[in-house]
Amino acid sequence: MGSLEQQQAGVVGGGSHRIVAVDASPLPSDSTNKLHLDLQEEHNKKPGWRKFISYVGPGFMVSLAYLDPGNLETDLQAGADHRYELLWVVLIGLVFALIIQSLAANLGVSTGKHLSELCKAEYPKYVKYCLWLLAEIAVIAADIPEVIGTAFALNILFHIPLWVGVLCTGLSTLLLLSLQRYGVRKLELLIAVLVFLMAACFFGEMAYVKPPAEDVFKGMFIPKLSGKGATADAIALLGALVMPHNLFLHSALVLTRKVPNSVRGVNDACRYFLIESGFALFVAFLINVAVVSVSGTVCSNGKLSKDDLDHCSDLSLNSASFLLKNVLGKSSSTVYAIALLASGQSSTITGTYAGQYIMQGFLDLKMKKWSRNLMTRCIAITPSLIVSIIGGSSGAGRLIIIASMILSFELPFALIPLLKFSSSSTKMGPYKNSIYIIVVSWILGLGIIGINIYYLSTAFVDWLIHNNLPKAGNVLVGIVVFPLMAIYVVSVIYLMFRKDKVVTFIQPNDDSKLDNANNNNVCMTPIDNGFPHTLP
Repeated sequence: MGSLEQQQAGVVGGGSHRIVAVDASPLPSDSTNKLHLDLQEEHNKKPGWRKFISYVGPGFMVSLAYLDPGNLETDLQAGADHRYELLWVVLIGLVFALIIQSLAANLGVSTGKHLSELCKAEYPKYVKYCLWLLAEIAVIAADIPEVIGTAFALNILFHIPLWVGVLCTGLSTLLLLSLQRYGVRKLELLIAVLVFLMAACFFGEMAYVKPPAEDVFKGMFIPKLSGKGATADAIALLGALVMPHNLFLHSALVLTRKVPNSVRGVNDACRYFLIESGFALFVAFLINVAVVSVSGTVCSNGKLSKDDLDHCSDLSLNSASFLLKNVLGKSSSTVYAIALLASGQSSTITGTYAGQYIMQGFLDLKMKKWSRNLMTRCIAITPSLIVSIIGGSSGAGRLIIIASMILSFELPFALIPLLKFSSSSTKMGPYKNSIYIIVVSWILGLGIIGINIYYLSTAFVDWLIHNNLPKAGNVLVGIVVFPLMAIYVVSVIYLMFRKDKVVTFIQPNDDSKLDNANNNNVCMTPIDNGFPHTLP
């Protein structure tokens, strides 16, 4: 980092959202300083478990991106095709998820700003607006499986048309988001209840089918890619686990907590958010294992009818209910629908939340919460509503596949800024990643990005070779798409190698100086310039 003068001059976009972290220009009043000191002293005196409880919540909201209906569909198909052999992919994917989600949380805690705000501060105007547009498309793409999954669940439970279920999902999400007026903690509690409801449903299914424990553990810890399409299914499984909008969301949710603007406060918050995210993602991992295990056990049953075998060969969120009903009975199908409803409904809430933070961070729009919720929800459900009216269940299933491809395409435009900012002293100061975390996170991140680009490119080339379009049509498609692919690759390289220029880090107060300030009735400035200000 540069000198203190450079740091103060370089801080843009206002101060951080940590308590006590304010703009570097005017000093707060004496009474404000005293209040800040009292808050930090109160925080430091709390026992560890009470501090931890105060930080619980964001991790569970974020974990829903790994439990949304798109993930469930990928899990179901992986289990049906390969039994338990791809569970190690789920394990690796969620370990990687823990790393990048902890980076997102640390970014928010250490800078006092979330990822979209930092992108707005760092990048030129045209890049900023491109990133905003891509982030909004990612939210819409992530919302498609969530809305359609909830609509499928309502169809299974109440036999209502799919498009009516889509409308009901939008309305119910807005109603549940109204819990914000009672505080974000109430909404987080609802999300946690829905997560554990999903866990209870799928664990109940797993207890009923009794998958062989030895095979399940082998699938978790012995990497294996045997059988037709195993590599493609592993890539799809890995790609479905990492959601770009989730990185924006986690870095923003941690700012809803009162993190004291002191070295100890920031360090405590980073540690507690890591523990909480680890626990939430462990629950998500167990649910994913249960879904794969149930699907693998049911579809490997030698007594399946021809119709059930057809369901297993092309398992979707909708057809899975028929399979479970035929093999395990009607109650099993109902339990599955309840779990799918909990998954879809909770995921749509977090998707809407992510859309709010993205819009606010990139564009700095000042809107009332209800109007922002309504705008985000209407934008998100429009594609699902149109396709469910025109194409029905089959069209909705194809839309989920397209949405997952869009999310794979979008990932670099959220992941690369996160990896760069969390490793930058201009953004994180002394809290930037260690060299080991930098190496591991970049290897994993570039590996995921490379796999997704390879998968999308080969899928497109394969479609170009085997489609039924006339030769002129193929040439026209190639002329349009290949330049766009070149622009995509250049954009990713630009984000990777562009040097960060804007300083947004605000130095927390030093704990020892705060203690002296308490003892001597002296308050330091938020960015310590070496000149104490004595209270009268």
